[in-house]
Amino acid sequence: MIFISRLTSEFRGAKISKASESSKRIETEHLILRYGDSHLNVFQLVGGIHEKQKGISSNRNRRRFSSRLGGCNDCHSPKVMTAMGPVPDTTRLLSGHPADEKLPPMPSGVIGPDKWGALTNNSLTAWYGPWGVSFAFNLTPDTVTGIGAWTESAFIKALRTGKHMGAGRPILPPMPWPGIGSLNDDDLGAIFAYPRSLKPIQNQVPLPIPPSEIK
Repeated sequence: MIFISRLTSEFRGAKISKASESSKRIETEHLILRYGDSHLNVFQLVGGIHEKQKGISSNRNRRRFSSRLGGCNDCHSPKVMTAMGPVPDTTRLLSGHPADEKLPPMPSGVIGPDKWGALTNNSLTAWYGPWGVSFAFNLTPDTVTGIGAWTESAFIKALRTGKHMGAGRPILPPMPWPGIGSLNDDDLGAIFAYPRSLKPIQNQVPLPIPPSEIK
């Protein structure tokens, strides 16, 4: 639901050139697939739409559009609370889990096959599950704490292998790297380019906490 809603919002009022009946059918089929595949299917949809929509013809708009459809802000941006719930803090976009944010105590006995699959904080930047605790990474172009020192090839390799920078520690849930990593190099390059166009924010995101160290 979140991705269909986001897609509707992005296209509201936009002028899309006439597509063939087969293209329309394919786009509809991508939209109605189940939520568990939505990261991948929405990105597949982008591949066919970003060239047809006049409002996103520039490279920068394509990059921003791809990033928003991927749901990057959902986990990688700290939130501010509103009457409608948490929304991305526009002053800290894609800066990852705040280094100074103290997590509440981890409840015991709530994670399991017949229990909850995961818990998250109000900003959706920290996740607690069978893998331990994972933190959304800083995607801003800060060269020390973000991806400012990353190359495009390292970024693409990370999403293809599920390894940090393509060769490091495993990328943990809920990051949907298998689906996003199935995109072609051009689309992944567009996703990589957008956060690098934002202001760098120095924020050293904590390393993951393994289950054995959770108190």
